[in-house]
Amino acid sequence: MKVALASDHGGMNLKKEIAEVLDELEIAYEDFGCDCEGSVDYPDYALPVAKKVAAGEFDRGILICGTGIGMSIAANKVKGIRCALVHDTFSAKATREHNNTNMLSMGERVIGPGLAREIAKIWLTAEFEGGRHQTRIGKIATYESTL
Repeated sequence: MKVALASDHGGMNLKKEIAEVLDELEIAYEDFGCDCEGSVDYPDYALPVAKKVAAGEFDRGILICGTGIGMSIAANKVKGIRCALVHDTFSAKATREHNNTNMLSMGERVIGPGLAREIAKIWLTAEFEGGRHQTRIGKIATYESTL
């Protein structure tokens, strides 16, 4: 597995925590920024990462901003992306098992580093169940193909 990782200025500290989780799990990743404390625009980081995941250059992507909302909205504009905004462990597992999400978004100002690390571990290790869930994802893909 290869993961694309990015944040805006509001998620930089949590991004470092998630990078440590990726290292611990021995998952290859690339950090797409940001590495500054000054204000930046989240679409400038979310969209390039989402495009790389959609193109198959990365298996999954993790985005972090202050709330996770902006990053998830931007990522979900890219065809083929299923980015979930997650702030609890149950949703982290369910979004992989039922929705086969390929991107995760979290908010540094919403959750602490311990919970974020646990969410990332669960999301990175949970497997898609397929079956009836694949049918539902197929309906989304069919709709996307008409856009």
